[in-house]
Amino acid sequence: MSPMTSSKRSFPDDSAPKSKTILTVPGNRTETSERSPKRVCRLSPPSNVKRGQSYVSNLRIAVVCSSNQNRSMEAHNILNKRGYRVQSFGTGSCVKLPGATLDKPNIYSFDTPYQEQFTDLKRKDAAFYTQNGLLNMLDRNRRIKEKPERFQENTDEFDLIVTCQERVFDQVLESLSERGGNSCKMVHVINVEIKDNHDDATLGAFLIHELVKEICSSSDHEAELEEIISKMEKKKNQRFLYSPSFY
Repeated sequence: MSPMTSSKRSFPDDSAPKSKTILTVPGNRTETSERSPKRVCRLSPPSNVKRGQSYVSNLRIAVVCSSNQNRSMEAHNILNKRGYRVQSFGTGSCVKLPGATLDKPNIYSFDTPYQEQFTDLKRKDAAFYTQNGLLNMLDRNRRIKEKPERFQENTDEFDLIVTCQERVFDQVLESLSERGGNSCKMVHVINVEIKDNHDDATLGAFLIHELVKEICSSSDHEAELEEIISKMEKKKNQRFLYSPSFY
C-alpha cells in the first residue's frame, strides 16, 4: 500500500473487540436501553491538589484512547489549558503510530518517552513524519507529559472518564470491574466516538471540552448527568455511550 500522505489517515488500532456496552443513555434513540442503577455515592473533590494550584472544577477527569497519542492527548491539551484537572491514558497493549505503509506501523512500549519516539521518527524520515503530522503531535505530547500511560496500570481514582472509541469504553469498564475495589466511589464513564486522525482529534477535543464544561457547570452534575448527555446528543446529532462504575 502507498505511504501515508495526509493527516486524515487513521491511526493503527490494536484494540481487540470486546463485548458491547451494557448501558446507554436514554434520549433521542429508539433502541432499548437500561437506566443507570440508583446512585449511592457522591462525587468527591480531589484530595491531592498541589498547593497553590487551582482548577475550574474539583472533578478529576481522565481522557482515554488506544495509544495515548492523538485523540486523548489533544483533549488532554485543551482541557489542561482550560484549567481542568485532567490526565490521559491508552488501553492498548502497546503504542502504535503510522509507518511508511499500513502494514508497518511504528510500535513502542508505553514506557517509551515521547521524546524518544520523536527522535526515532525524525531519524527514520524527518520529512515524511513532518508532512504527516506525527513529529508535530509528538512535540506537543512531550510538552504535556513525559510518556504515554496505560489505563489498566494506573491506580488513580477519577470522577469522570471520557473515552474516544467504543472498544476503549468497553476496555475501561472491564478494567474497572476487574479491580475489585470496595471504596464505593462512583465514576462516570462516557464515550465520545472520534475517528483517529489529526483533524477529527481536534474537533473531538473541542466536543469533549464542551461536554465537560456542561457537566462541571451544572448545579448538580451527578443528578443531571443523563439529561446533560441527552441534550448534547441532540445538539451534536451524535450518540454517546454512558455507564456508571465504581472503585
